[in-house]
Amino acid sequence: MNIIVRPAIESDLSSLLALYSELNPDDARLPQQSADGIWADICKQQGRTVLVAEADGAVVGTADCMVFPNLTRGGRAILFVENVVVTSSVQRRGVGQRLMETAAQLGEAAGCYKAQLLAADDAYVHTFYEACGFKPLAQGFRRYLRQEQTSATAA
Repeated sequence: MNIIVRPAIESDLSSLLALYSELNPDDARLPQQSADGIWADICKQQGRTVLVAEADGAVVGTADCMVFPNLTRGGRAILFVENVVVTSSVQRRGVGQRLMETAAQLGEAAGCYKAQLLAADDAYVHTFYEACGFKPLAQGFRRYLRQEQTSATAA
């Protein structure tokens, strides 16, 4: 399988939405107009790169990367990685590893001193990230924020 990792482009949006439905299958489908607007906002964010992995011409994985400027560590930035997903039909075939290596290269190129992510409480996922060079060095905390129902989330 030939795997190519590259920044996502607008024509990848439907593939991204399909991947995200595998990541969070209980989420309601995002209306296309909302998805288009959110994608436009993502594209405007400095330091943001949504990576996609292609195998044999099809988008089969993604990782959302954001470089955050930082006033500590000599001003070196931090790379945050979120929404990592590989479609189930090609898992365990090197796609995720290639995505994570490309994410690390993005961080290195931006002068980041670390790459950071949160992982689900799943032994397989933890083993995967450790195989990619990540170490479980901190306790993660999360607080879900209450959302007002909007037309985008109500649809």
